[in-house]
Amino acid sequence: MEYQAHETAVIDEGCRIGAGTRIWHFSHIMPDCVIGERCNIGQNVVISPGVVLGNNVKIQNNVSVYTGVVCEDDVFLGPSCVFTNVLNPRSAIPRKNQYRKTLVRRGATIGANATIVCGHTIGEYALIGAGAVVTKDVPPYALVVGNPSKQIGWVSEYGHRLRFDEKGEARCPESGERYLLKEGGVVKIDNG
Repeated sequence: MEYQAHETAVIDEGCRIGAGTRIWHFSHIMPDCVIGERCNIGQNVVISPGVVLGNNVKIQNNVSVYTGVVCEDDVFLGPSCVFTNVLNPRSAIPRKNQYRKTLVRRGATIGANATIVCGHTIGEYALIGAGAVVTKDVPPYALVVGNPSKQIGWVSEYGHRLRFDEKGEARCPESGERYLLKEGGVVKIDNG
């Protein structure tokens, strides 16, 4: 099965798009980007040159994914979230050779209107709250909110807040999966 694109989408030559991916109205897919299988690219999305999206990435409306961003499998980018790729942009000073990499690890969610300052890694299954401004790396399973963002807890792979007992264990209320708080981080113990 090939990918599907709305007639108003612009797909430049030189990009690779996986089977089952859907691209919606007024989106622009630029050269040399790689989009995995079964992705959903919402309305008015720009995927810049060199961007890499894994499989099953969901990008909501009005998101620009700039050069230097890599999203692993199962990443969710909420409506109008923002990525940067230069720390000190100036209109009159070209800085294309100073793009910094941003890595969004498997299963992470970035909420609506959040801003991700370039040069950081968002850990596996982390959840970035709506409107947060991320200015540093985010650990796996972390729940971060605010401007500048700060961590306020941990979440399961299903996106539920984890409540740890006196032994440092928690259970996801939806999946039953168990997690352990260990050495300042969270690891999954089992699949429920």
